[in-house]
Amino acid sequence: MIDINLIRNNPELVKENIRRKFQDHKLGLVDEVVELDRLNREAITRADYLRSQRNAISKSIGAMMQKGQKAEAEAAKQQVKDMQEELAALEQKEAEYAEAIREKMMLIPQIMHPSVPLGKDDSENVELARFGEPVVPAFEVPYHIDIMESLNGIDLDSARKTSGNGFYYLKGDVARLHSAILSYARDFMIDRGFTYYIPPFMIRSDVVTGVMSFSEMENMMYKIEGEDLYLIGTSEHSMIGKFIDTILEEAELPQALTSYSPCFRKEVGAHGIEERGVYRIHQFEKQEMVVVCKPEDSMMWYEKLWQNAVDFFRTLDIPVRTLECCTGDLADLKVISCDVEAWSPRQQKYFEVGSCSNLGDAQARRLQIRVRGEDGRRYLPHTLNNTVVAPPRMLIAYLENNLQEDGSIRIPEALRPYMGGKDRILPQ
Repeated sequence: MIDINLIRNNPELVKENIRRKFQDHKLGLVDEVVELDRLNREAITRADYLRSQRNAISKSIGAMMQKGQKAEAEAAKQQVKDMQEELAALEQKEAEYAEAIREKMMLIPQIMHPSVPLGKDDSENVELARFGEPVVPAFEVPYHIDIMESLNGIDLDSARKTSGNGFYYLKGDVARLHSAILSYARDFMIDRGFTYYIPPFMIRSDVVTGVMSFSEMENMMYKIEGEDLYLIGTSEHSMIGKFIDTILEEAELPQALTSYSPCFRKEVGAHGIEERGVYRIHQFEKQEMVVVCKPEDSMMWYEKLWQNAVDFFRTLDIPVRTLECCTGDLADLKVISCDVEAWSPRQQKYFEVGSCSNLGDAQARRLQIRVRGEDGRRYLPHTLNNTVVAPPRMLIAYLENNLQEDGSIRIPEALRPYMGGKDRILPQ
């Protein structure tokens, strides 16, 4: 959610930002907010005037009664009563205007960073850099489920019986590998100075609407029936939510946090759930990084966050690239975002394994997260997040890039302490 002052003072800038996102259907929202804001401020001004007049007249009634001016006092009492009725109506209007303004403001996109490339959809995202040499082995690389089954490491049929499509049982060395990657990711981020958290896995609706857009909420979140609770789609939601309605001291910034959680997603949309695979599923686990910082530091942290993910994947011998999201593919709350994509030897192309985002002050404004500066003045911090690793999707890249011709899986040196010293997983 952007600053209302920006819409008041520079509505054309806001409209141009909407045009760059190819969301012309939202242009009318700006004029609607301007008009509602005008009416709201008029109501506030009129209400303030009535309160001052009411107070002055109320004080004068006693003096009139003492002077025997009963008729004048009764007239003044009627004036006060009329003002009270008008004030009540104005206060109701103020509440209605404020709610209408908030609803429309929630739909207006955040002002994007000027470096975001222009483009209509994800087909126009821009490759930034590649890290590691993508290799296509001389032997055939099977589908990732076939690799897992050759290791006796997955059971999809039983999961369909208990839970339906989009769920899985991992077992044996593949399950251990899954846990090892998460444990390694935790320690990797702790070594980089991040504080480790395990957050709540359910959050209230006011946190949900504070951290994401309505369309994302509808397509992602599972609601707990009969309660004001939602299952988280990522621990970023809980981690940013922990600061709701909080005033941080400037000396406490930056807050650099890394969190583990299971994640639950409906995955409603064009892609849908895979019947045989673990790329797009309803349940997975993830290690996340979250930063709350001064506005002037947020782009520096943005660069650090995506680099952390790249460095993590390279320690596991997985080639990756970064892909900057264009204006039309950028979510409305984000200032700038890039995807980290891993190399798939089987498909001979890259696929997304994480996303790094700078959300500016959007989440802080929605959640009322404030910072008290050294001069005592308050301001809104910037928030950022990035995926460290999200198996089992990441397992696809791991298995394909570490598959040997004999069907075994090589375990890179960094991961061996978490796998009991094993240097490979053998097919069964």
